[in-house]
Amino acid sequence: MYLNDYQGYAVAQPARSVPKRRRKVKFRFFVIVFMLVMSTFGIWFYFTSSGTNWRYMLADTLITTQHRDYAKYLIGQSELDRRTDSYTKQFNDMGLVKDNHEIAMGTKKDNAVTVEPVNGKNFKGYMMFVHNPQMIRVVTTSLQGQGEQILSMVKRTGAIAGVNGGAFDDPNYDGNGFRPIGVVMSGGKLLYSDGGMEDPVNVVGLDKKGIMVAGRYKPSELVKMGVRDAVTFQPKFIVNGKGLVKNEADGWGIAPRTCMAQTKDGTIIFLVIDGRQPGYSIGATLFDAQKLLLEKGAVTAANLDGGSSSVLVHNNEVVNRPSSSYGMRYLPTAFLVFDHPEKVTVSNMWNGVDMAHFNSANKPFSSK
Repeated sequence: MYLNDYQGYAVAQPARSVPKRRRKVKFRFFVIVFMLVMSTFGIWFYFTSSGTNWRYMLADTLITTQHRDYAKYLIGQSELDRRTDSYTKQFNDMGLVKDNHEIAMGTKKDNAVTVEPVNGKNFKGYMMFVHNPQMIRVVTTSLQGQGEQILSMVKRTGAIAGVNGGAFDDPNYDGNGFRPIGVVMSGGKLLYSDGGMEDPVNVVGLDKKGIMVAGRYKPSELVKMGVRDAVTFQPKFIVNGKGLVKNEADGWGIAPRTCMAQTKDGTIIFLVIDGRQPGYSIGATLFDAQKLLLEKGAVTAANLDGGSSSVLVHNNEVVNRPSSSYGMRYLPTAFLVFDHPEKVTVSNMWNGVDMAHFNSANKPFSSK
């Protein structure tokens, strides 16, 4: 605008419009730049080794979520099928690696339970150390027809702490959490098995001496071995102090994690890593978890249920940040820590229920 001498008024002049030709040139320039960037990215993503590694890691990350089918757009349906089958075989093979169980239980009784934070490049989480493994029990849901939240289990039983346990039937990743997959053992009793006594399953648990047992076993073998508490999940990824996950590419994607490990002196470590929360914690691969646990002296370690199920409760509070937008999941099993584990009684909520025809898709009711 400028001042016009006529009557001293300020008169605004219309702004000059940008010629249409110039706008078209700018638009075409941005389109060309965008296409060049996308072409360069596409060449890197699909035709270089580093890009391919990232592409497969993203696919593996999707495989662990309710959006598994989306992974086919990254690696193709046939490759998706091959990769999931490959992981199943790989995990079963890892479960068969012989564990020497060389654990020297400390002569000094230490009932301390401590929690400390852990951090990585793209994740945050916590480690809980239970120095006396005899304090740990598998506890099951107390709700007929549905799972129970870990915080509810801890408060109900008077436990010191707890983490989520084993696998369960979870249609569309939104199930009611009542039907376990594999086996559930508590207090030396086999409470649940979806197969026969001679059908091998991957388990994570403890025997009567407090020694961690992980790998692929028949339920009949677990009973003979004196396994006290166990759930089904996989894989076992540290055996005899050596990591079985070779690199990030074989780390089964980036996700929230819950893992259980044992050091040579018998201490049990529960690792819970948060994920799927940009700006706070994206998640970790099994290779990341393996590295953290080896640094703490783990001689045995195995994966537990993760994703939106990953929860750590200590002193009646949820310590971590579960990734589920609906709050804590309803789950069939948990590993809980007690001052007086000998007083713990666990009811078999599946006894008398026709589990072969149970509908896991029914929504759970609130237990609050």
